[in-house]
Amino acid sequence: MNRVAYELVVFGALLASCCTANQGAIGGDLVNSAVNRQIDLTSQLAKFTTTITLENAGKTATTSFVLAIDPTLRDRLSFIGATTKDDDAEKLSVTQTTVPGRTTDVLFRVDLRKALGAGQSTTVTVDESYTHAQTPFPAQITQAEDQLVLFKGNLHFYSPYKTVSETTTVKLASNKIESHTKTKAKVEDSSIVYGPFENVEPFSQEKLQVHYENNTPFLAVTSLLRVIEVSHWGNIAVEETYDVRHSGARLKGSFSRYDYQRQLDGRSSVKSFKTILPAAARDVYYRDEIGNISTSNLNEQDDAVELELRPRFPLFGGWKTHYYIGYNLPSYEYLYNSGDDYALHMRFVDHVYDDQVIDDITVKVILPEGSKNVDLSVPFPVDRHPDELHFTYLDTFGRPVVIAHKSNLVEQHIQEFTLKYSFQKLLLLQEPLLVVFAFYILFFTVIVYVRLDFAISKDEASESRMRMQGLLDQLQASQDKRTSLYQRYEDAIAKFKSTKDLAGFTGSRKKIDAEHKDLTTAIKELQGKLKLESTDMAEKVGELQKLDVNLKEQIVLSITLAEKVVAGKMGKQQYVDNEKVYSAKREDIMGKTETLLSSL
Repeated sequence: MNRVAYELVVFGALLASCCTANQGAIGGDLVNSAVNRQIDLTSQLAKFTTTITLENAGKTATTSFVLAIDPTLRDRLSFIGATTKDDDAEKLSVTQTTVPGRTTDVLFRVDLRKALGAGQSTTVTVDESYTHAQTPFPAQITQAEDQLVLFKGNLHFYSPYKTVSETTTVKLASNKIESHTKTKAKVEDSSIVYGPFENVEPFSQEKLQVHYENNTPFLAVTSLLRVIEVSHWGNIAVEETYDVRHSGARLKGSFSRYDYQRQLDGRSSVKSFKTILPAAARDVYYRDEIGNISTSNLNEQDDAVELELRPRFPLFGGWKTHYYIGYNLPSYEYLYNSGDDYALHMRFVDHVYDDQVIDDITVKVILPEGSKNVDLSVPFPVDRHPDELHFTYLDTFGRPVVIAHKSNLVEQHIQEFTLKYSFQKLLLLQEPLLVVFAFYILFFTVIVYVRLDFAISKDEASESRMRMQGLLDQLQASQDKRTSLYQRYEDAIAKFKSTKDLAGFTGSRKKIDAEHKDLTTAIKELQGKLKLESTDMAEKVGELQKLDVNLKEQIVLSITLAEKVVAGKMGKQQYVDNEKVYSAKREDIMGKTETLLSSL
């Protein structure tokens, strides 16, 4: 043999050994000494609980065995799991495998917790859940009719090993049984017991069919979009969009709400269902395209939040509804970190309703902007889609979105996933700094804008109005000060009458007279400047000055009266009468002054 031929032979041998290593082995020395199957059809799911007493009849120990899925149900398998009861109940590793010569079968390898020696036996419990395994028959019913369904399966435990003895118990939703397979069958109320069957050969198949009444809700979530938005500012926002369909027998004929409420018919319809949210959920909402759906109840419990959802109309077979719910969670309960490394632990799916069936779910996790080194770990196989970017307020280069998809889920898939990523804490300052910078730019722009003159040529009229407005503002300020002086005059007169201190009164009067003179001079100067801009305004200011002269004269008269009454040259009653006249004149002059100022 030449060198080339020798290398080909060696390569072929290595390739064959690799293929054999990737495939499972059935292990012909194993025997199912006793099998007890419980098929639960009390809901829309077909739940199989199979207790297997597995015996090693060979001469060597084995660490695993193979489970086979019934060919009539393999396309509807949603979940499979195994536990052992040797000591404490413990979950066993179940992985899909292939076996040479059985390429069309769906097979799973179960790894035992410890090796099963020759002549030894162990008990393993296998749980399986199948969706859409019960077919409405007839496919259409009226509003008043009960729903009948048809289940088809295998009368025997489909196994690659010989089964010494087996029994099967089928639990139904009611005791109304239209027909069923008669082979070794015994009907007990709402259950049918088949067997025992002895010495059943490997991969044996025999038709099992049950036609019975089942009015339990046949609800299926045809599409579920679960969006989880993570914020490092203390909140996790969750929103779930549902498309729900009643997968039972379709409604034949029209729907009568009157009969529905009066006769309490439509037993297979769905009026409401309960969704279980995390105990920390807050700000819960339940809406559809129309708006908020008020026909819902929220019950907060110690370990969960129970949300009773009642659609706008009862769901009959073939009917659909679309809605979405949302809530917030505190991030400290689900988000953990060590330095710049973060880990998010949340459920892949929540409890939507009892015995739930979810045909398709897409989970999107929106991480903070700047997150890197993303690693998603889910306890069951999912389809990981390429990451996307999500833009929202104050984002610059987008937030990474992790997307995972899975089909055919049941309650056993309510498990937590772990999403690990890295995030620099300095990036937390990015959004506040962006806000500060945005306001800085806004204020700076406004400051520059109001100080720039964008006119091509000067507008003399506009500039004149601005100059005149400035002069009027100064005039108003001066007049307000001058008006306050008259109050000071009156206060000084009142103090003089009570204290009869002539020297003090004379000093106060001189000080007020000086201030009045200065203000009057300033207003006169403003009048001259206004005359250059507007003659009408200057004339009004002249009238204002005349009114002030009149007012000053009335003040002087009041001062003279006060001096006379203090000196005893005038009686008090005469003083009161005269002062009353002068006071009325002052008020009239001040009223005219205010009217004139308002017209400027």
